[in-house]
Amino acid sequence: MTTTLGAEWWRSAVIYQVYPRSFADGDGDGIGDLAGITTRLPALARLGVDAVWFSPFFRSPQKDAGYDVADYCDIDPLFGTLADFDALRAEATELGLRIIVDLVPNHSSDQHRWFQEALAAAPGSPERARYLFRDGLGADGSVPPNNWQSVFGGPAWTRITEADGAPGQWYLHLFDTSQPDFDWSNREVQEQFLDVLRFWLDRGVDGFRVDVAHGMIKADGLPDYTPPAEAGSMGGGQEAGETPPYWAQPGVHPIFREWRELLNGYEGDRMLAGEAWVDPLAKLADWVRPDEMHQTFNFAYLETPWTADAQRTVIDDSLAAFGSVGAPSTWVLSNHDVVRHASRLALTAENPQGDGIGPKSKGLPEPLLGLRRARAATMLMLALPGSAYLYQGEELGLPEAIDLPDEARQDPTWFRTGGERYGRDGCRVPIPWEADAPAYGFNATGASWLPQPAGYREMSRDLQEGRAGSTLELYRRALSVRRAHALGHGSLEWLGGYGPSVLAFRNGDVTVIANLGEEPVALPAGETLLCSGEISRAGLPSDTTVWIATP
Repeated sequence: MTTTLGAEWWRSAVIYQVYPRSFADGDGDGIGDLAGITTRLPALARLGVDAVWFSPFFRSPQKDAGYDVADYCDIDPLFGTLADFDALRAEATELGLRIIVDLVPNHSSDQHRWFQEALAAAPGSPERARYLFRDGLGADGSVPPNNWQSVFGGPAWTRITEADGAPGQWYLHLFDTSQPDFDWSNREVQEQFLDVLRFWLDRGVDGFRVDVAHGMIKADGLPDYTPPAEAGSMGGGQEAGETPPYWAQPGVHPIFREWRELLNGYEGDRMLAGEAWVDPLAKLADWVRPDEMHQTFNFAYLETPWTADAQRTVIDDSLAAFGSVGAPSTWVLSNHDVVRHASRLALTAENPQGDGIGPKSKGLPEPLLGLRRARAATMLMLALPGSAYLYQGEELGLPEAIDLPDEARQDPTWFRTGGERYGRDGCRVPIPWEADAPAYGFNATGASWLPQPAGYREMSRDLQEGRAGSTLELYRRALSVRRAHALGHGSLEWLGGYGPSVLAFRNGDVTVIANLGEEPVALPAGETLLCSGEISRAGLPSDTTVWIATP
């Protein structure tokens, strides 16, 4: 059962995201796996994180890197077996790490048993009712049921051929054609996922990250909708004050209340974290009311420009919105769906979420500036009260892999847009462990499902271990100080007198100053606990954050 209000581990946890196919490869086939991950868990314990979230490792055809699930209660052979998962969980428990698994409830793979049964069944059947099948428009039904577009590009509807060979109904897929959307108004679907939750909770997981938690319910009648041209793919118009009929519908909330009730019946503060691209933050807070999810990702923070005014506003809005419902704010700068922040913070052109960057992108980043800002942004983030998320490799300062060959790309976005959008491959390249090992230590054979940039060698973990000033040691020290000074459980008090381009605040007994301007900033008296860069005689340089012990 839950502990005293406010003391639950998830309120202040630093959670590390592992993208399994790119973290560590135990069998040398070029794709990461659970056995490989298990051998590397001690490195995460030494880093100082509290929990590890794993992107999907369920049985899947891998059309969308595992986010197309064919069996929610089994491990894909690509990653290992349920026995491998049990060994991983046991090792994590021994190391004091909690385990969060990625649940994908909005859609399944088209190879899921249910969808195959739907294809074989007749229109109007119970099998079809598990998904969103609809008749087409026009005299012959050849026009899609509405004008919705897929997040990955192209129409969100695909027409099937019926068992008798005739053109048939259409099914909805907000993502790839291989990812049909469930109909979450169907009680059978709801019951199936309660069973999935029980399966993994009984296996000892500490929580779930819920994929597309804002998309599971669609508006009645599935009305036409055209998002603004500048809308990000996962927000789809909310930025303009609209609520698209496929995002952020109120019907999702009873689902999560039932899930929360289920989790409350288990020992150990099990948690739900929602991937909910919902604007504004005041509306997003509905997802984390006391009887719903425990956390939701703060994408407004992730997408905020690197300016003092914008950062201050999103921090205030986040603390107010989440605090209004008794939930912790979360903070995140990178994940498997966005350009790594060591590159994103130095872009000089618009880059909508999901587009990615490649050799022909506009406004490509300057690497040294990107890393400098990334280190400063991370230190700013880790000083904020609440829970923080780290994405594998960011502790090494990894930038986006920009120069991937076209023939190596695998993201569905790349293919569905005819190469107009690079997609997310650049943040998913296998990470480097040892500078002089095959595949930089990702495995022992040198195979890699995406090619690793040559620049990864100098960022390998073994070259950064124990090296003063390295990004790895900055992260390690920041997590240690954060825990020692209870920053995750603290509160924020803004400090004045530093000018409009500076963020200065106190959290407990730590003063935090982030210089986002161009001129050096004079520092107050006190012991410097940690700094993202070198402090000059003139003061704190541009794009640098410092933590100072408050006298």
